[in-house]
Amino acid sequence: MYKRRQYSWSDGKTLQLFAHTLIMGILNGTPDSFSDGGQHNTPELAAAWTRQMVADGADVIDLGVESTRPGSTPLTAEQEIERLSILIDPVLKASSVPVSIDTYHAKTADYAFSKGAHILNDVWGLHYDPDMAAVAAKYHVPIIIMHNSNDTNYGDIIEDMKAFFFSAVDKALKEGVQPQHIWLDPGIGFGKTEAQNIEVMQRLGEITAYEYPVLLAPSRKRFIGSMLGGLPPEERDEGTVAACITGVFQGVDMVRVHNVLMHKRALAVADGLLRSE
Repeated sequence: MYKRRQYSWSDGKTLQLFAHTLIMGILNGTPDSFSDGGQHNTPELAAAWTRQMVADGADVIDLGVESTRPGSTPLTAEQEIERLSILIDPVLKASSVPVSIDTYHAKTADYAFSKGAHILNDVWGLHYDPDMAAVAAKYHVPIIIMHNSNDTNYGDIIEDMKAFFFSAVDKALKEGVQPQHIWLDPGIGFGKTEAQNIEVMQRLGEITAYEYPVLLAPSRKRFIGSMLGGLPPEERDEGTVAACITGVFQGVDMVRVHNVLMHKRALAVADGLLRSE
């Protein structure tokens, strides 16, 4: 049921998938993210939060500098690199675990990997920038292909997501990305209504059935707040734990969360129940 992956980088950082569900800690170096914008967007704050998440049990630190909340203003690659340039060195220095870069711009990704970043997290799953797959292949980095859409008009949503993934994987392989470097992400909260997010969560097993590991990123999303009676983002961590464990029981391999410590403890129990022989 569980995929096996082992990655290592020239700076000595490693990542091993099998023994437990991996945790990706969210580092929003933005002034306007929906949950924690403006809290970690200076070198000192970003480095301190990186160290805290690693101490709490994060296996990967996910650094992004553009807010992708609904209604946010997109950045150009140049604007994104300008923000990233003040954060990436302190974060890489502070982190003893791999650092992923949350971007859909190939120029930003190329800059980040030239500085020593380890993983690409593309919220448009290779469908926005035609050069992105080539950048991932150039640096031999794992790539997370997230499903996204400009609208919410689907036939069967899972089948439409599979078509999106198959197209992206084909692009990646043609550019020379190694199959073991490909991950999928169902894109909870992106291009989906609340009802569609719930349906995808209920049908995750149809995505995890494939050979590629799956990242699940429901942390503090709006549908969780709605299910909890309209709670604001900072009060959605318990609901996020429930969503993540729902994913773990359907075979997801990594979760992307704001509250690393809470999930480290909860997933230790879930993994113990599921993975113990």
